[in-house]
Amino acid sequence: MIILFTDFGADDIYVGQVKAALLAHLARQVPVIDLLHDIPSFHVAAGAHLLAALHGRFPAESVFLAVVDPGVGSDRDAVVLRADGCWYVGPDNGLLSVIAARAAKRQTWRITWRPPALSASFHGRDLFAPIAAWLACGDSLAGKTEDTPGLSIQLGAGDLAEIIHIDHYGNALTGVRAKDVPRTATVVLAGHRLAHARVFADVPAGTSFWYENSIGLVELAVSRGNAASALGIAIGDRVTMMLP
Repeated sequence: MIILFTDFGADDIYVGQVKAALLAHLARQVPVIDLLHDIPSFHVAAGAHLLAALHGRFPAESVFLAVVDPGVGSDRDAVVLRADGCWYVGPDNGLLSVIAARAAKRQTWRITWRPPALSASFHGRDLFAPIAAWLACGDSLAGKTEDTPGLSIQLGAGDLAEIIHIDHYGNALTGVRAKDVPRTATVVLAGHRLAHARVFADVPAGTSFWYENSIGLVELAVSRGNAASALGIAIGDRVTMMLP
């Protein structure tokens, strides 16, 4: 199984090209899953924390093709990470580092292979997709990678206390794991103070609140409303957890 996780945008020209590259290198039928293509553009840290929150429901040996790569074409490395039984292919710019930091077991390789034609601006298609396809088919990467002691760019295992994604409802996901936040805490953001609620139905329409969303993150919402508009929320806004 190959899982695609990018900031390419689902309605743009790039995802289809990546899938074509995968199909060209797959030796057998392998499911290709679109996990998310609307990571905040160029926001590596947001992508790293979203990936760390989303990866856990996929089976062992899944291959994640993860691309948020504002440094494409530079001297940043291309890497393969194996963490707790799954594979991750992408740029060594911090995107895979939260997964790596939280894993019980990990190993990393630098990708040394280069295709005959490599676009300077589209490594997702030309470099990462073939590597992901070969991994999904169980092929050896001998001669295509070399061992490295770890990722060059490390964001660490800790949470990110800021807005990392806004969904189409206007709900704002943070990079904070809710299991570590007391339900008595108040979330403070841009002059607003939000108390906890279990679910949307527990508060009146139009009420803002925070809750533990379905992937375990602190999320800010407005019951039957758009939190991003109502609260003036933007990607990267900092959040503070205030205890009583």
